[in-house]
Amino acid sequence: MPGETDLTRLLRTMQPELQPGNYVFCTVASLDGLVVADVVGLFREREGLTVILPQATADRLQLPYSFVAAWLTLMVHSSLEAVGLTAAVARVLAQAGVSCNVVAAYYHDHIFVAATDAHKALNLLRQLAATGEAE
Repeated sequence: MPGETDLTRLLRTMQPELQPGNYVFCTVASLDGLVVADVVGLFREREGLTVILPQATADRLQLPYSFVAAWLTLMVHSSLEAVGLTAAVARVLAQAGVSCNVVAAYYHDHIFVAATDAHKALNLLRQLAATGEAE
């Protein structure tokens, strides 16, 4: 089932949803000691493996991290070929001084913002959805 590509429809139907808990980005040399079910995201970089984990999991495994994030999911099924969604979301958050880290998965886009900005970001994304305007 292909995802949505029309930017206006994506924005109007994105339905941002705040996931419970706090999340952190860690870098590890291997996945030893990690349970795959605990891993929210994984990306291989030249310097090592980046894993996105619940903060409690990272604490239990004594993994260092420097950024505690809230996780927002855009519930619209966006196409990986869609143009402009990430830019529109990042622009609105940046204008309000909210940093964001975006992860595009097969069905949805996931936005990680500082945990202290969770509700501010959620409200900003809801306002963006209400207008449906990328600019």
